[in-house]
Amino acid sequence: MVWTTLTECLERAMRAAGWWSDERPARLELAVPRDPAHGDWTTNLALLLARELKRPPRAVAEELARRVAPDPEVFAGVEVAGPGFLNFRYSPAFLRRLPATIVAAGGAFGAADHAHGLPVLVEYVSANPTGPLNVVNARAAAVGAALVRLLEATGHQAAGEFYVNDAGNQVDLLGESVAARVAEWAKTAREFPENGYRGSYVGELAEALWRERRSEAEAGLARPDGAAWFRDQALERMQDSQRRDLASYGAEFALWFRESSLHASGRVAGALAALEERGVVYEAEGARWLRTTGFGDDKDRVIVRSNGVPTYLLPDIAYHLDKRARGFRHAVNLWGPDHHAYVCTLQAALRAVGLEPDFLEVLIVQQVNLMKFDPAAGHSVPYKMSKRAGEFITLRDLIEEVGADCAKFFFLMRSTSAHLDFDLDLARQQNDENPAYYVQYAHARIASILRFAAGRGLTPDPGGTVALDAAEEIALIRRLASFPEVVRGAALAREPHRIPTYLVETAAEFHRFYHACRVVSDDAARSRGRLLLAAAARTVLANGLALMGVTAPERMERAAEALS
Repeated sequence: MVWTTLTECLERAMRAAGWWSDERPARLELAVPRDPAHGDWTTNLALLLARELKRPPRAVAEELARRVAPDPEVFAGVEVAGPGFLNFRYSPAFLRRLPATIVAAGGAFGAADHAHGLPVLVEYVSANPTGPLNVVNARAAAVGAALVRLLEATGHQAAGEFYVNDAGNQVDLLGESVAARVAEWAKTAREFPENGYRGSYVGELAEALWRERRSEAEAGLARPDGAAWFRDQALERMQDSQRRDLASYGAEFALWFRESSLHASGRVAGALAALEERGVVYEAEGARWLRTTGFGDDKDRVIVRSNGVPTYLLPDIAYHLDKRARGFRHAVNLWGPDHHAYVCTLQAALRAVGLEPDFLEVLIVQQVNLMKFDPAAGHSVPYKMSKRAGEFITLRDLIEEVGADCAKFFFLMRSTSAHLDFDLDLARQQNDENPAYYVQYAHARIASILRFAAGRGLTPDPGGTVALDAAEEIALIRRLASFPEVVRGAALAREPHRIPTYLVETAAEFHRFYHACRVVSDDAARSRGRLLLAAAARTVLANGLALMGVTAPERMERAAEALS
């Protein structure tokens, strides 16, 4: 594969020059130059190496250029530019063959075995089972599911997992809240907990329990420990609801892992024993502390309180030990911004227990503001959300409002490290201003062109024998050629937002080609060549949308305009 060949050539060049080491980052970042005159690919590798080698960047670039030896069947050559950039240019023969290569590869185009089966576990969403999933969870679900697909496409053995926090006080509080609402149905006095969950979903749970399991609910109300029954019932029903919502959203998990199983199985106690064996636990102030400062944390942490109850850090250590014991070499966790300060602590704790320094990687998924135009204010304003008070927009609400495809596309358009203003009014629009609609429509337009051509007895040229030399044709081919490297970069950098950005640009490139070059004309040979290019564009758009978990429709409103 082209993109693999180029990165492998660069690695071989570094090895030949004696500049490679296992500590050196394996990811070689490639970019598409903004100016086509600078070639098809560029890298600042020489500038990065120059800092470590303490040599002039251009001298490093010239040394790499002498050794890189790219495949002449693919690249016309390499040139050194500016302060030390390496620019690569495709050969005309490669560009001529590429549309046929893409169509022949089909759904496999863009995928490559970069990681050679490295096992990676992506834990995402992991919302407390105390209420319906909200829009922040929806963003994490879109990112996490896309990341799993990207990792699989780049040769990782990837799986998604949901960690169910069912062992904390918040679950007991949910049970108390539901019990209090059931008591209202039973006409029984029961005080609502001070910090209880007041959302309408609590009342709905209570009503369902009363109607479906009235005798057991009455028995639970009569027992001093009856809240445990309501807790278990609420937990099961909330988890089932979360499963259904995520499945309808296209986020599937290989395992829903319960925190309570760590305690019941003795793995929490086992984690403590492992830490003690390594000599990193000490006692102070009646509690047991973990010496995390020896592994990069800013202070040591309590892992067992003076009352003998573990802090949340100890089960988290046990959970990640379990991940490693299941054979995963790398764990990627998606957390909300309120957990940012905990990242260093957990990573230090995992090093203290003996896990690899690079075992845990944490991505912070920033806050989402749902925006909607307010006529009184004259501009868009955010919705206020509060889970405890029940004033929030759920994942289910969002799917019903704009559809799962559009929601995922919008959530994936920005880096997870950036706050996101989700424009509900834009998401509802069925026109080119909506990026999700714009990309899906480009796919549907191509499908319409191919159907129209087939009706006239014209099919894509399977051998790519017709030369495509118009500027718009060449520009589109070059854009399609970059897709596999975009996939590789998005996976390794953990940046799924690169995919929708690329797809919007590709859709725009296709439309420029479509408006400048008549695809179906009286010239049958040229028509078949351009149909092949259109089919290649459709393949790339479909593959990119699939990575996002977004459908690639064959027909949409306005599709008939494709031939106008």
